[in-house]
Amino acid sequence: MPIISSNYNPPILFKNGHFSTIYAGIWRKIADFEQKRERIELPDADFLDLDWSISSTKTNKVAILIHGLEGNAQRAYILGSAKALNNNGYDVCAINLRTCSGEQNRLYRSYHSGATEDLDAVIQHILENKTYSEIFIKGFSLGGNLTLKYLGEGREVPKEVTAAMAVSVPCSLYSSCKELLKSKNIPYAIRFKKNLVDKLKAKQKIFPEKITDADIKNVITLKDFDDVYTSKAHGFNDALDYYKKCSCLQFLPNIKTPALILNAENDSFLGLECFPEKEAKSNPKLYLEVSKHGGHVGYYGAKNITYNEKRVIKFFNEVR
Repeated sequence: MPIISSNYNPPILFKNGHFSTIYAGIWRKIADFEQKRERIELPDADFLDLDWSISSTKTNKVAILIHGLEGNAQRAYILGSAKALNNNGYDVCAINLRTCSGEQNRLYRSYHSGATEDLDAVIQHILENKTYSEIFIKGFSLGGNLTLKYLGEGREVPKEVTAAMAVSVPCSLYSSCKELLKSKNIPYAIRFKKNLVDKLKAKQKIFPEKITDADIKNVITLKDFDDVYTSKAHGFNDALDYYKKCSCLQFLPNIKTPALILNAENDSFLGLECFPEKEAKSNPKLYLEVSKHGGHVGYYGAKNITYNEKRVIKFFNEVR
């Protein structure tokens, strides 16, 4: 304990990890869902855009949602989770990480897998300006790593933070990077790289003295992007130093807030080090559920409600 046996058993087509991933990322739609945007100022003079959705019933509970690499608060996996949480008595604050809200952030830096200072800023904003007595966090992929790092890296987590769930988590960033560089993941890697390079070009227009044309040409793989930009912009020596310091795996033993990791065996983005059985077995607050199917942030479910959206309600209600 707490290793949880998973009962997720999707229709046969969705047992294929790639199909599950692609369907959720491209074809799934969430209609008729309203969000209201709030901009908050950060201590370093940058900003974050938060997209709020409110439960139809008055509540003292709020769930913070954090998207994955090159996502935003309008992705189907965020909207679906927000809708499910709203329908079960939770208000929702969906974070758009820096550069991800449709507007370039002000600084040379942007977001990355370990930037827990931004999550902390959102939590402090909620504590200081809202009236919620319980705060829950749900992160996906990069956002899942960020969530777990936040909980375990040694800060005093506010007592209002009640529980967390992390879905499709690259607990070891280097392990995940190695998987993404394999031929099985070429289509995903190409798409990620295009989006990241486009943002790098946008940064170059604002900070031409820091990003050269040669830097952009040197970005052949996702690791190259982290060598050229992520590491340099955020105070790391190189990509490997960034992966080492920001992987949540090393922080899992220190987590004292109930937290559930939901990862799929057929998630092509995750290496063996991303399934932290040893850490879950030795920490009574860390729950690990490894499903056979689900892909990467997939988890198809009937009536357009995914398994992870049902699972988060059950977990949050159980550990309160």
